[in-house]
Amino acid sequence: MEYVLIIISAVFVNNIVLTQFLGICPFIGVSNKVDTAFGMAGAVTFVMVIATMVTYILQHYVLLPLGIPFMQTVTFILVIAALVQLVEIILKKVSPALYQALGIFLPLITTNCTILGVAILAVQKDFNLIESVVFAISNALGFGLALITFSGIREQLDLADIPKSMKGVPIAFIIAGLLAMAFMGFAGIVK
Repeated sequence: MEYVLIIISAVFVNNIVLTQFLGICPFIGVSNKVDTAFGMAGAVTFVMVIATMVTYILQHYVLLPLGIPFMQTVTFILVIAALVQLVEIILKKVSPALYQALGIFLPLITTNCTILGVAILAVQKDFNLIESVVFAISNALGFGLALITFSGIREQLDLADIPKSMKGVPIAFIIAGLLAMAFMGFAGIVK
């Protein structure tokens, strides 16, 4: 039951993008097309889950035993940067089209605060390794859900008659705010 609560909380109640406001840059920048959003969600999921596992192991078996937990942020950032480079190399070989579609946002996963935020939150919440992985997968699903939903809405907005001054980012921010309010409706389900 504890894992179910972690999943529901991370995906809906405390959505990493819509309620904690982490990862806004890729949320706005890669949400023009659903295909690109799926690719970004997949890349973020891979990096987030692997980074959370590796950072958990480093935190509990290196940083804490050596008495250097103050090196947590620097260590976590280095792990995330290395993993993003790995994803970039794999995508370039496996899916050049997706690699081109993600463009500058793929290297920006390195500085995507959702990945670092989830790794640090998993440590702060004192989760064990399995709970940390479930937490990371759930947050990645929440990020993907928000990103894909938002990109679907933005594709539909391209067909709508919107005033010229509201096209693009202005209407995107309004829609993001409305989505965040919709996700606030889940507040109170779990803590």
